[in-house]
Amino acid sequence: MLRIPCPFCGERDHAEFSYGGDARVQRPALDDRSEERWYRYVFLRDNPRGPHREFWQHVGGCRAWLVVERDTGNHEILDVRFAADAMKEAQCE
Repeated sequence: MLRIPCPFCGERDHAEFSYGGDARVQRPALDDRSEERWYRYVFLRDNPRGPHREFWQHVGGCRAWLVVERDTGNHEILDVRFAADAMKEAQCE
């Protein structure tokens, strides 16, 4: 069973969360008219095995958006951060 440790509510069953997609994919600018970039953003995704960063929203609790680093091979949760903080950190790297 997959349990996600929400930084605000504590460890909860994954059924309280909604998967939000790959946290590594960067959305094109809203005024970007390139069909190719939007096509890649919307439809093309990797299906990695191993550590992967994902967006999850705690819809059954605090409603916060989180970035969860999860091993897709065994579902082990490696790290969970409030999404706004994780995105700020990624911009600084």
